[in-house]
Amino acid sequence: MIPALGLVIGIVVGVLLQPEVPLWLQPYLPIAVIAALDAVFGAVRAVLDGIFNDKVFVVSFLSNVVVAAFIVFLGDQLGVGSQLSTGVVVVLGVRIFSNVASIRRHLFNA
Repeated sequence: MIPALGLVIGIVVGVLLQPEVPLWLQPYLPIAVIAALDAVFGAVRAVLDGIFNDKVFVVSFLSNVVVAAFIVFLGDQLGVGSQLSTGVVVVLGVRIFSNVASIRRHLFNA
């Protein structure tokens, strides 16, 4: 219940304050959000499987975001930022859909 409440509070604060993202950070924000979603859906799957560990979640969350942002940064430096961004989105998207499918099977036995 506490994580759901934290999510709701975070959304409300974000909508009310409408923070501006600096221009230099804008290319990395969508990738960081997808990396964070991957960690969150992995955590939900782990909770349903009964193997959730909060330390593993925090490390996974932070490392996913940092590694994904670093890959996009490296791509920008090499001049192939959009290709590496697409690769990161595809890989993390596959993981997200895999976790969602597992969650669905667990919840609906299907």
